[in-house]
Amino acid sequence: MAKKQADLVCELCRREVQSLSRHHLVPREEGGRYGATAELCQPCHSTIHLSISNQELAKQYNSIELLQQAEPLQKYLKWVKHRKVERISNRRGKNKRRK
Repeated sequence: MAKKQADLVCELCRREVQSLSRHHLVPREEGGRYGATAELCQPCHSTIHLSISNQELAKQYNSIELLQQAEPLQKYLKWVKHRKVERISNRRGKNKRRK
C-alpha cells in the first residue's frame, strides 16, 4: 500500500515532505549495498553526501541517530527544520565531491 502524502516524513530532519529517497546508511561503495537504509528528503540526502565522505559515513555516521548528531550537519539541520524547501540543486558534481 502506498504511503499517503502526509505520511512522508524525512527520517533525518523529521519534516513532512512530498517525496523521499532511499539513503544507504553504509554507502554501497563501502559495502552497504544490502544493508540498512533510511528514507530521506532530497535536501537532506544531497547535504549528507556534500558534507560527509563515503568513508566517514560508513565508519562514523552509519545510523540516523549518528547522522542527527554529526557536527558537519548541525548548521544545516537547524536551518532546514522550519523550511518548506523540497529540492535544492544537486551540488554533488565531480569537482566538488569529497574523497
